[in-house]
Amino acid sequence: MEIDESNLKNGLLTLVVTLVEIIEEALESQAIRRLEGGELTEEEQERLGQALLDLDDAIGQIKTDHGLEASVADLRSGLDDVVDDIVRGLTAQGGTPGPAGQSGRPRRPGPEGP
Repeated sequence: MEIDESNLKNGLLTLVVTLVEIIEEALESQAIRRLEGGELTEEEQERLGQALLDLDDAIGQIKTDHGLEASVADLRSGLDDVVDDIVRGLTAQGGTPGPAGQSGRPRRPGPEGP
């Protein structure tokens, strides 16, 4: 079995950058909630905003340097489709997403209990 090391590295880097973008979006959402809730001082707001801008710039630079714009966009699109399918499935079954991404359905008891 032959493995193309270049394709493997490119695929792994695409996955990592895509995951970092998703985490960045979650951080931005959390930052907006904290801003709207008045939980941050003006200095904290500035630092948080600058950190998010710096992260966005770094991600963009990595994508440009390695020619990943299209592959990251394709992976994001595929992941968005998967999430949409899951949400539609939950909605059709009467489950609704709850806190921390829980589906609203009862948890199955595991070894640690319910």
